[in-house]
Amino acid sequence: MMAHMGNYGWGHMLFGGLMMVLFWGTVIALAVFLVRGLVRGRDNAISHQRPTALELLQERYARGEIDQQEYEQRKRDLMH
Repeated sequence: MMAHMGNYGWGHMLFGGLMMVLFWGTVIALAVFLVRGLVRGRDNAISHQRPTALELLQERYARGEIDQQEYEQRKRDLMH
């Protein structure tokens, strides 16, 4: 009777070990995907917040840091 229970136990041990590896593999894979998604989202948000050279030029003109002549010249330079 003990021999029969011993063989039965080995099958469950192998199945249990396999399931544990699959479980932890899934947990780690989900964590990696979550971190990658957060990093990508932050990088995209940062890149969209940077003003273009023309926008910076318009801001400088609006603040009165440069006159119209300088604004027009720099705008032409940026467009070419």
